[in-house]
Amino acid sequence: MSRAVLQVFEEYQKARVTFVQTVADLATRPQNIDALQNAGVMALLRPLLLDNVASIQQSAALALGRLANYSDELAESVVTHEILPQLVYSLAQQNRFYKKAAAFVLRAVSKHSPQLAQAVVDSGALEALVNCLEEFDPSVKEAAAWALGYIARHTKELAQTVVDAGAVPLLVLCFQEPELTLKRISASALSDICKHSPELAQTVVDAGAVSLLAKDISHNDAPLKRQVCSCLAQIAKHSVDLAEVVVEAEIFPRILHCLKDIDEFVRKNAATCIREIARHTPDLAKLIVNAGGVAAMVDYITEARGNNRLPGIMTLGYIAAFSETLALAVVVSKGIPPLKDALINEPEDHLKAASAWSLGQIGRHSPDHARALAEADVLRRLLAVYLHQDSSEDLRTKAKRALKSVIQKCTHLPALEPLLEAPPNILKYVVQQFAKVLPSDLNARKSFVQSGGLQKIQEVKAEVGSKLHDYIEEINMLYPPEIVQYYSPNYAETLLKKMEDTTIPTPFGWVDNS
Repeated sequence: MSRAVLQVFEEYQKARVTFVQTVADLATRPQNIDALQNAGVMALLRPLLLDNVASIQQSAALALGRLANYSDELAESVVTHEILPQLVYSLAQQNRFYKKAAAFVLRAVSKHSPQLAQAVVDSGALEALVNCLEEFDPSVKEAAAWALGYIARHTKELAQTVVDAGAVPLLVLCFQEPELTLKRISASALSDICKHSPELAQTVVDAGAVSLLAKDISHNDAPLKRQVCSCLAQIAKHSVDLAEVVVEAEIFPRILHCLKDIDEFVRKNAATCIREIARHTPDLAKLIVNAGGVAAMVDYITEARGNNRLPGIMTLGYIAAFSETLALAVVVSKGIPPLKDALINEPEDHLKAASAWSLGQIGRHSPDHARALAEADVLRRLLAVYLHQDSSEDLRTKAKRALKSVIQKCTHLPALEPLLEAPPNILKYVVQQFAKVLPSDLNARKSFVQSGGLQKIQEVKAEVGSKLHDYIEEINMLYPPEIVQYYSPNYAETLLKKMEDTTIPTPFGWVDNS
């Protein structure tokens, strides 16, 4: 009899094992998710989390994690079925395999939205996850670090709760472990914490993370380098002091080598880190220039395409903005051609806008800087972008500002002549430059006539009393009235009228034409 009774229990256990393993397997394929949900899978898996067989508990947690990972609706279902408190309770009690699976569920729920991440926090999961960071098994630490990172990434407030739970020093310890995956995930979690505010970044700095991160900039593992560069960028972006902490960890020139890495995300994250440092002060920008950063960044922009170009484009703009000398370093390092290429060839307007902004920062300092842009045919390209009907408002604004700032410094008149056909709101700055330069340069005045420039400005219909009209009048005063009259649009009509109004000699005497 006892054998018959045991058999019933064994068969029941086998059925539970088969059920939970099959569900976990079915949950890996998106096409099965709706059918599982409609069959009420959440309610059936919940009691199995407290099963007396450890392998069933683990498989149930794994199945729930896969379902929650699929969509926010299913993650919401995990919350409404009150599964989180059970997971948190078991997380503190069970073996390492279960802890790993439970941390996966918490991560899968947290990733979708701040509200779901808050639900995980409210279930008391943080303390249990932080305790998991002290486990002996690296895979448990890894799962816990990943879940903490997913909670922290949403908002400043959630990141603060992770910090308050004591996660940062333990994540820094995890980063020092030899396992690569654990190092990557720890760096990613630290990055998710410090991205929100200077105070949170300072917490990571105070835990001694920066020098440890900086050491791994030269690591052979590309995914680790991605996370290291990203975390350093998230620290450096907040303030001058934090950027200086990153620089003092001696990341230069090693981080410049990452701009040549075979992994595109390493290249992009390194460029982002350099951008976040360059934007703060002239001294930090100068440090990058002295380390050979401009030439390296020019090469990076030349080779990169699409959004990967953006941090490089912005870096050159930030550096050039600070002073004539730094802008000249960008010009000398051949920074103008790749920026012009991005302005012309990148399909996305925000990339064109960033290029227009950076070009404006280079050219606005002096006539020499403006001439470098003019000779590279940048002004005409900026005008084309400004006039293009499909350009976004932001792109048009940035192109106009760049044109205005560069034109007002440009004394190389041949480069300005193609812009004499610009609309009045740009044309006034162009004509103003001619009005400034022509009075003191005889050769320029001759050239202005020979190239057809004088004729073009006579054709401009400027409103009397406007600045544009005044500048045109100033230029006309530099030439004899006959020349100005000759190039006026109605000169031929005036001549014909004069002929009609005068008497002409004939063999038979004078005849009045009128």
